Amino acid sequence: MAQNENRTDEARRRRVQRLKKYIILTLMLAVVIPIVLCIVLLVRVQSLNKTIDTLSSQVETLTWTVVEQRQKLEELITDLQVSGEGNAVTNEASGGGQAQSEIDELILSEEEQGAGKEQAVHKVYLTFDDGPSIYTEDILEILDRYNVKATFFVVGKESDAAREALTMIVDGGHTLGMHSYSHKYADLYQSVEDFADDFVKLRSYLYDVTGVECRFYRFPGGSSNTVSDIDMQEFADFLESQGVQFFDWNISSGDGTGRQLPVETLVENSLAGIRENGTSVILFHDSADKRTTVEALPVIIEGILAMDDTVILPITDETVPVQHIHR
Repeated sequence: MAQNENRTDEARRRRVQRLKKYIILTLMLAVVIPIVLCIVLLVRVQSLNKTIDTLSSQVETLTWTVVEQRQKLEELITDLQVSGEGNAVTNEASGGGQAQSEIDELILSEEEQGAGKEQAVHKVYLTFDDGPSIYTEDILEILDRYNVKATFFVVGKESDAAREALTMIVDGGHTLGMHSYSHKYADLYQSVEDFADDFVKLRSYLYDVTGVECRFYRFPGGSSNTVSDIDMQEFADFLESQGVQFFDWNISSGDGTGRQLPVETLVENSLAGIRENGTSVILFHDSADKRTTVEALPVIIEGILAMDDTVILPITDETVPVQHIHR
């Protein structure tokens, strides 16, 4: 009898041990499998991100190419126009003389701007982020038409067309500022060291292309962004150590959203608040998906120029900075 009970106890212990092993194995699998899956998914996501970045770069390059080919085609068509078409163009131009004269009345000469900017009650700064783009030349043409200067906070684009656009910005007398090389929030704000590496890369590139030692910076997302886990003041302190001033904005055109806003909305947003501000820094974006920004720009400029005691200026060392964070 005792021997049978011993056998039964031994069998029970073995079953319990086997059951424990099964439970432990199940728990290990329940922990290990999700970890392995997470690692696999992370690798896939990183791979997809790299693919997306590559495709985005290729799309932008192709877009620049299409624009350049279109411009060459237009030049060729112009060269092939017959004299009769030239006369038609002349007649059309003469019909538009009245509209141009109205624009001329709004435009201040450089001497008048220089004499009036110190006395102007309202100083307005037009700033464009994310360029250069396929629209940079259009923006520069509009600014030149109204004889006003702006500020371009650019990113690290190294195509031939981008280099040409950067040179055009500087040659046009506009202010060239930095908006990070990569514009990748996760990399840029990972640490002050990563931010510094990105900063040096962009500043050196812009100097090589334009000969300008940039002294102005705009943080991607602004200094009040909620993406960075590091206090933005640390990045601001780094910029100060490099002799660079950062600028945010106090008026937004609204074109930073993922959709194209109507021209009327952009105009309304951009002109609102100028009369209440001594210094108005307006945020625009210079990128391939901001066509309505270009369309709205002449209306916005005319609206500002029509205001009393108001002048449009580029950012300089004398400009009072608009900043979202303060010491």
